[in-house]
Amino acid sequence: MTDMGEEAHHSRWVGQPRPDDEPATISSAEERAARLSSDTNPFGKPGRRFDRRSPFMMGLMAAAGVLVTVGAVRVVLAAHQALLLVVAALFLAIGIEPAVSWLSRHHVRRGFAVALVFAVTLGGLAVFLWAAITPLLDQGQALIHHAPDSLHHLEDRYPVVHRAADRFHLDEKLSRGVDADFGKLSQGLVGAGKVVFGALTATVIVAVLTAYFSANFPSLRTNLYRFFPNARRPRAILIGDAILAKVGGYVLGNLLISLITGVLTFIWLAAFGVPFALVLAVLVAVLDLIPLIGSTLAGIIITLVALTVSLPVCLATVAFFIVLRWIEDYLLVPRIIGRTVQVPAVVTIVAVLIGGSILGVLGALLAIPVAASLMLLVRELLFPRLDSK
Repeated sequence: MTDMGEEAHHSRWVGQPRPDDEPATISSAEERAARLSSDTNPFGKPGRRFDRRSPFMMGLMAAAGVLVTVGAVRVVLAAHQALLLVVAALFLAIGIEPAVSWLSRHHVRRGFAVALVFAVTLGGLAVFLWAAITPLLDQGQALIHHAPDSLHHLEDRYPVVHRAADRFHLDEKLSRGVDADFGKLSQGLVGAGKVVFGALTATVIVAVLTAYFSANFPSLRTNLYRFFPNARRPRAILIGDAILAKVGGYVLGNLLISLITGVLTFIWLAAFGVPFALVLAVLVAVLDLIPLIGSTLAGIIITLVALTVSLPVCLATVAFFIVLRWIEDYLLVPRIIGRTVQVPAVVTIVAVLIGGSILGVLGALLAIPVAASLMLLVRELLFPRLDSK
């Protein structure tokens, strides 16, 4: 019997050496290991659990908890830049999941579905950059370079602007800001090259991680739910899928709404001859991604630039942004994002402020879906327990 156990053990662990003077206790344990191993349980069945209420285990678990918490905090602080890229890629993968799932339901293999979504996205971005990169750079440089002249033009035409500029010393601040920007740019190609290389590297990393997350999303979802006990796993699946739907619907819908607002802004500015229409439209599209604050800030900037054309054009632009905001809130958001994300206005403002202060622009962008997910957890888990007491 011993020889058969050793033979079975060595058939599975061929590369494990055994010294000639191996203790009998180890040989006996290896024999039992060979008998425990089977095709269904190659590593044997789990043994009896440790007594977690014993003083030793309680002290060990407490010390381990402190060490794990301290270590986790230090890891997050040390690798926060990389973690931000991972978080951004994960949210983008969740955002494109509705499109990938739709293609998968129409008999397209998941790998090809992810590749198709990436090809369409990158193709559209490449066409936009090919057509607009030169005028975008030219208008951006002209907007920065002519900012002091535009302010002087507004001061000459509108006494109110002149008094406000004198009171807040806008001329000096704007001139110093422009000179500082050009001074930084004139320090050499090395600094600019580092910035461009860093941005391209971050973009490539996020794109690659997004592709991996999206391609393996079903496996990631399955492994995530396996962390929950079997008795609670069905409810965890229902709540988890609802959270994923909220995040995915918001990310993809917010990108689409931002694109629509940018296109409509460009058409309006170009029709009324407002300068730097392309740069301002891109600025509106980017700022519109930030909830509440972004669209308001974009409207103020566009209105000030439209004031350089004429006062009627400025007032018409104000009316345009009011109508655009109404269309976005009452037409685009309900139809594109739908009812998947329902967050009160007060919670939205607080979430955007907290997210922006913690993670900057990325935190502000992710604040609403995170707040919606937390509200769902509170409503489904915390409130029922409190109501039952």
